[in-house]
Amino acid sequence: MPRLNAWTDERGTASLEFITVGVLLLVPLVYLVLTLAALQAGALAVEGAARQAARVYVQAESEPDAAAAAERAVLFALADHDIDREQASVSIECSATSDCLTRRSHVTVTVRLTVPLPLLPPVLDLPARMSVPLEAQATQQVSRFWSAR
Repeated sequence: MPRLNAWTDERGTASLEFITVGVLLLVPLVYLVLTLAALQAGALAVEGAARQAARVYVQAESEPDAAAAAERAVLFALADHDIDREQASVSIECSATSDCLTRRSHVTVTVRLTVPLPLLPPVLDLPARMSVPLEAQATQQVSRFWSAR
């Protein structure tokens, strides 16, 4: 049997090919997992913030107390997921025409958040352009037994 020279010998190349292809497939997979984790954290944050802000708003004793309680609830929910308050915007709408805290009126809290994609360099404002907008709404009804104390 003729002996193969070193240039045509293919022994040991399977491990090298496996490592090369594995790394080429692993890097996008890890980035996908990081991106999905960031989006899931943002989705959970806006959903929890909107729901809790609506709940505390309808249980407050006055309009200023309700707005302050809703703001604290949003800050707490966003901080729970390590999201800056500057990335989110909150709007509160009422079904009542004059006072939001009237019996059986509905209060809707909307929280909007832009989640930047992970690992983007801060060059040419890429994180602001490459971001995913998220929005959540929660509606709560003021109790029919509510009264200003």
